[in-house]
Amino acid sequence: MTLADLNTLLTARHSCRAFRPDPVPRGDIEQIVASASRVPSWCNAQPWQLVITSGDETDRFRDAMSNEARNGTPAPDLPFPVSYSGVYQDRRRTCGWALYSAVGIERGDREGSAQQMMQNFALFGAPHCAIISSPAELGPYGAMDCGGFVTAFALAAQALGVATIPQAALAAYSPFLHQYFQIPDDRLILCAISFGYSDTDHPANSFRTERAALGDFVDWRG
Repeated sequence: MTLADLNTLLTARHSCRAFRPDPVPRGDIEQIVASASRVPSWCNAQPWQLVITSGDETDRFRDAMSNEARNGTPAPDLPFPVSYSGVYQDRRRTCGWALYSAVGIERGDREGSAQQMMQNFALFGAPHCAIISSPAELGPYGAMDCGGFVTAFALAAQALGVATIPQAALAAYSPFLHQYFQIPDDRLILCAISFGYSDTDHPANSFRTERAALGDFVDWRG
């Protein structure tokens, strides 16, 4: 693989927000996870653990997760951002409005935006969902290592034509996820990855986000 090959893969990857129901073959999922596990981790601890759903298990989880989001109280294991300010707020808003514009939600349409938000908990119709957790004792560095795993998972999936969307929204309801999947309390639930084959005709998949120029985030020394 050349750098150009890698850049093609990175550019093609995007957060898919509408999936076809077709399942991904188990062998392909195993390849994706195995490839993702090659990322570096602190002291080679490899802190990531996954619960991956398929078939009826995904549908049952989708229904239960949606119900929890409607009626439960958010309580993430890992604290969510306190706020977004400056350029980070600008980027967040730009992404949000690009999605709303794509699906026909106008500014001020709170009901429409709330319905779109709930699509997170319906997994955007994906046939599979992975729940990612890390040992609590490893703290932020375990979470950082798992962030690398999530990125590699998304790229390995893209290489096989499988679309993904890493989701923090589900982790807001960590107590529910601990109970539902019997994930021990000594592990931090970090995020989910919904994945499957993209519904390329859906308007939610019609926009792409941009990336900042190097000068916006690199301080060159020497």
